[in-house]
Parts: sequence; structure tokens; C-alpha cells
Amino acid sequence: MAEEDLRNEIRDLKDQIAQLSEALERVTRPYQQVLGSMEELQGVAKRYFRLLDLYQKYGEISPDAIIPEAKDAISREIVKILFDKGDRNISQIAEQMRQRRGSASRRIVRERLEELVEGGVVRVSSESKTRRFSISDEVLQKWSQVLGLQKYEGQRSTVQEKKEGE
Repeated sequence: MAEEDLRNEIRDLKDQIAQLSEALERVTRPYQQVLGSMEELQGVAKRYFRLLDLYQKYGEISPDAIIPEAKDAISREIVKILFDKGDRNISQIAEQMRQRRGSASRRIVRERLEELVEGGVVRVSSESKTRRFSISDEVLQKWSQVLGLQKYEGQRSTVQEKKEGE
């Protein structure tokens, strides 16, 4: 009989331990969610300070920081136009250059675009009669990393896609 009582007590203790374990899990669940939110907030703050550091170093947050292949002012301006406006042909890029810089030669724009294509900064598509230029996926990926948007790696930005649809 004493052995049966011990078994019953052990069983009761096991049940109480299981109940305590479940209660402890329910109580700690909100803290785990808060901890996850804090980690996410820390990541956002880290990316924000990274952007501030870029701004402090370069005076602006611009793709120039990641594209050493764009050596001259015209090439850098072409890259900015393609980031701002998306997929464009030579005439559209030259027109944007005229608006921004006051003058632009289609020949110079074409030469710089070819250099940027060779450097892997810009890609060219010949799906229609006119060649259209856009920022390469590799540069978009690097730019996303600089901005702290790693979860978008390998994907074209939705801003870029919207601009291309215009």
C-alpha cells in the first residue's frame, strides 16, 4: 500500500510539474515576443546609423559610394538617372542629362553607357528596336546591402519596377 501511495504522489508531482511548466511557458511567451521586437528595433537602429555614417562621409547618400566604375561626373550622373528613372534609352538619358546639367551629347552618353555596361554597372536590353539601359542586378543588390535592406537581396526594388512601368 505504501508503494502505491508513493506512485500516486509521484504521478501527482509529475502532473504539477507539467502544469507549472505550461504556466511558465505562457508567462514567458510575451517576454520572448518583446525580445524579438527589441532585436528588430536594434537592427533598424543599426541600419539608420549606417546611413548617417554614409551621409557624414560622403555628404549625401548616393550610389556613388558603391560604384567605383563610375569614375567621371557624367557616368555618375547617368547612374543617378537610371536609379531615379529606371529603364531608359539613350535619348531619354541624354534629355535627363540636359535637364540636370544644362548640356549633354548623345555620343558622350552612349560612350559612357558602354563603359558602364562593360564594368557591370549597367545592363542593356535589346528586346525592342531601341536598346534600353538599367542598373544591373549586382549593383542593385550592393545598394540594397548599403541601405541595410538585405532581405531584398536578389530582387529588383519595387521602386525600380514602378519607375520602369512609367
